[in-house]
Amino acid sequence: MLKLIGVLIIIIGFILKLDAIAVVVISGLATGLAGGLSLEDIFSTLGNAFVQTRYVSVTVLTIPVIALLERNGLRETAGRVIMKIHNATCGGILSLFVLMRTVTVALSILISGPVQFVRPVIFPMAKAAAERRKPLSDKLNDQVKAMASAMENYGNFFGQNIFIASSGVLLIVGTLQELGIEIDPYHVAMACIPMGISSVVLASIQNIFFDLFLKKRGY
Repeated sequence: MLKLIGVLIIIIGFILKLDAIAVVVISGLATGLAGGLSLEDIFSTLGNAFVQTRYVSVTVLTIPVIALLERNGLRETAGRVIMKIHNATCGGILSLFVLMRTVTVALSILISGPVQFVRPVIFPMAKAAAERRKPLSDKLNDQVKAMASAMENYGNFFGQNIFIASSGVLLIVGTLQELGIEIDPYHVAMACIPMGISSVVLASIQNIFFDLFLKKRGY
């Protein structure tokens, strides 16, 4: 039971809202010591785990970079750019984004994400376009934020399997092969193209109705 002390430390640390990295490291040290490992063995194990999953660390590093850009005016700059385009609408921006997101993920070009792109760039641009006449209410502000996040999800979910080597396509092919059904990954990807196109069209229609919704309320 003593070997489970690490789980207890993590639970207590998260409840007290302590530094997550420090809590995890302390939990690892406590678990290793309880399991009879030396400090050298513990740090060696932690080091190997870090090296083997270094791609995760690179992803995590993008978060503070985005935070620094936001602090130095990234969101404000995105809003000002849209204000200079007089015909830009909230729905139009979101429609262009879902199209771009679907095409890029279909080509396996990962340039987006809720934290890295939607929150600091797309949402401020859509909000600025909606606020040409007056500021958005808190409720509408949340709706625009939700719409921007929805476009990210539409593009990513329905576009990723268009790429022949995506994890989704490989999972489908592997599952069918286990059932004795041989299928070419190319055919799976081709079958996903109509879904990707349909998602862009339906999302654009949703954005048109959202623009009409905002217009009726004087935005």
